[in-house]
Amino acid sequence: MEGQGLYAERKVFSLVLERRSSALALLFFVLVLILVFLAPIIAPTDPYLMSVRQRLTPPGDSFFLGSDAFGRDVLSRLLYAGRVSLMIGAGVALSSSILGVLIGLMAGFFRNLDGLISRIIDAMMAFPDILLAISLVAILGGSMINVIIALSIVYTPRIARIVRASTLVIRELPYVEAARSLGSSTVYVLTRHVLLNILSPIIVQATFIFVYAMLAEAGLSFLGVGVDPSTPTWGIMINEGRQYIDQAPYLILFPGLAISFSVLSLQLVGDGLRDALDPRIARQM
Repeated sequence: MEGQGLYAERKVFSLVLERRSSALALLFFVLVLILVFLAPIIAPTDPYLMSVRQRLTPPGDSFFLGSDAFGRDVLSRLLYAGRVSLMIGAGVALSSSILGVLIGLMAGFFRNLDGLISRIIDAMMAFPDILLAISLVAILGGSMINVIIALSIVYTPRIARIVRASTLVIRELPYVEAARSLGSSTVYVLTRHVLLNILSPIIVQATFIFVYAMLAEAGLSFLGVGVDPSTPTWGIMINEGRQYIDQAPYLILFPGLAISFSVLSLQLVGDGLRDALDPRIARQM
């Protein structure tokens, strides 16, 4: 079984890499991860170090990507901001996936809970994501942890709906009925026979939630209701630079490009995973 699982993982990985766009996107995203998490080593200066005399210095020898209104190095802040933005995206994807799986399994497997949970999920998804996120952050307060909690609550219903729909189908299959009739525990049936068979759509959806969370964090930070402004994120850098757009457009350009290319690369990786994990498309590939 372990050999078959390893073979399946290698096959999925090879199918993803066969698509040139997905392979390049994965390579780019890995490069971004390496750069931002090596920020303490490769950043030219302290991202919080101010030099009023060198404020709004254009890109050049002194500052490779220029300096901001307080004379802080844009490149250093861009690297450190990427760490926060990516950590928020990963934290939201992980926590919303865990919560969504638990809620979806309960709704799909236990008939008496399905109605109540489904109504709650539908009610939450009726609200626009960004408005619900702003409301939750306003209640919880602006911090990295609270932003992760708020966005996890916002995106959990997406995972829960997918898991519920898949569980409703798998619950009625013969091998699940056989396992239950043989006296297997509910936890064993859910983890061994249900969860293992719905991992593919969960992984794909988690990848897209990573993207949505990064964009939502940038939007919240731009509006001033996200992470503490003293903590650099790509959204905060854009918010700080917008008032100097005429003097120093690079203050918005570089963090904007970082968000755009990171999100695009993740989206392409997610598309590649979806195609590789879909048996019908995988056969065509």
